[in-house]
Amino acid sequence: MSTHPKILVIVGPTASGKTALALSIAKKIPVEIISADSRQIYKYLTIGTAKPTEQELDQIHHHFIDHLEPNQKFNAGDFQEQGRKVISEILEKKKLPVIVGGTGLYVKAIIDGFFEQPEISGEVRTLLEHRLVREGKDALFKELQSIDPESASTMDASKFRRVIRALEIFHETGTPISQFHKKHNVTLMYDAHFFGLNWERSVLYERINNRVDRMFGEGFLEEVKQLKKNGYDDRFQSLQTVGYKEAYAFLRNEISKERMIELMKQNTRRFAKRQMTWFRKEERIQWFDLSSEDQIELIAEKIVDQLSTRVNKMKKM
Repeated sequence: MSTHPKILVIVGPTASGKTALALSIAKKIPVEIISADSRQIYKYLTIGTAKPTEQELDQIHHHFIDHLEPNQKFNAGDFQEQGRKVISEILEKKKLPVIVGGTGLYVKAIIDGFFEQPEISGEVRTLLEHRLVREGKDALFKELQSIDPESASTMDASKFRRVIRALEIFHETGTPISQFHKKHNVTLMYDAHFFGLNWERSVLYERINNRVDRMFGEGFLEEVKQLKKNGYDDRFQSLQTVGYKEAYAFLRNEISKERMIELMKQNTRRFAKRQMTWFRKEERIQWFDLSSEDQIELIAEKIVDQLSTRVNKMKKM
């Protein structure tokens, strides 16, 4: 049995019910929630990121929700450093830290740490930036697919900064970034218990489509218009996000409203598929298959029972 502090990790694709599961667990044992979502961390991105409601935020202390302005930069390394401090604070309160999110890189960073990335020479960086202008994002993504299909399978081709970073590391060192991740020696800090929500694909895609429809009923376009009015648009990394980028294209009259909604649903489904590709590689996750949100309460009970059983076993040792 591990003597490291116990933490709980809940993962799954977008629209899978991670927040509902965490809140159900919070009704049974003392917890605080750490959001491992790279977009919910930003203020004003509320409807488009499906943040917990104000009532839910009042019920349970959440960390890394509305933490930054949309023009502030934040990455997995920052999340690792700040998140581990928050874990320590939660543990000091004798509560269970519950990490909830769909950003696999953030989850990996806070649990296992981040490998030390090699320095990139100015020549390599400049060359790739020039190629981005000349050849475009798709050409660079195809190169990454060729040299490091494992990393490419977890990336969105439109998130060109991550693609370029992976190419920088390969051209500088001759080693794919996925190999650096594998060589990274993990120093165990936590007794982490991973649980994932797994929906049958057609059901998940229906949930995603329904969520997009609800977003417009809740005022998503008004949210984007307000962001734009306040000077925040898709030049910023925080808004290079499924949903927001399509909405800004609509507001620039580049696409119709019908096409915007169609693309939002399509791109969110693709995003969910990439999330599952990432999480399927994590062997520590205990998956729960579900076909209805009514099952979430039962899953919460099973998780709490498992955690209690493990704690009792440790006490007897």
